[in-house]
Amino acid sequence: MAKRLSQKQKEEILKLFTIGKTIEELSIEFDCTKLTISRNLKKNLSEQKFKELITKEKLKNQNISKENKNNINTDINNEKFAQENKIEEFTSMTPFVEITPLDFEIENAPQKDLSSIPISEIQFPKLVFMIVDKTIELETKYLKDYPDWQFLSNDELNRKTIEIYEDLKIAKRFCNKERKVIKIPNTEVFKIVAPILLLKGISRIVCSNKLIAL
Repeated sequence: MAKRLSQKQKEEILKLFTIGKTIEELSIEFDCTKLTISRNLKKNLSEQKFKELITKEKLKNQNISKENKNNINTDINNEKFAQENKIEEFTSMTPFVEITPLDFEIENAPQKDLSSIPISEIQFPKLVFMIVDKTIELETKYLKDYPDWQFLSNDELNRKTIEIYEDLKIAKRFCNKERKVIKIPNTEVFKIVAPILLLKGISRIVCSNKLIAL
């Protein structure tokens, strides 16, 4: 269950976010999820202002990542220079010194998105609800249609999703006359049909403040 924040905490979060603190930093400081932070910020900021600050945050993270990479390269070059000096020092003493080859490995792989939880690690509730159309076809959305997940990468935001609800009242709130709410009494069915959903291009399940990866 998402942590409830006091009004004072909400005001402090808004203040810190507008002066440059990231959603991730705020979630650690206030001991709650990124989703909770994002939801409260969106309630207190205009859509345009929120997007502007999110864009600013992304640029900040990119600059930090670039700076860290430059620092790693600098450290490697310094260590390599020190090793070369040692080689020269030893070789000047004797021609029979064995030098261990330098072997540096730099992790260049993209940072994995830590927001998604594998479906194999999820303990679903015993009962959930879904919204379908009149032909009982699943209602699908793109992750970018959910404001609370806008901090994710563009690749993640373009993933197709389905949404499940733990509370019937909440599900009905998002349902209109053209659709209806159905009950899923055996939630293990999601793990069983995961390969079928993937074939349909659906790779994420949105559930409350969790994002489940199929």
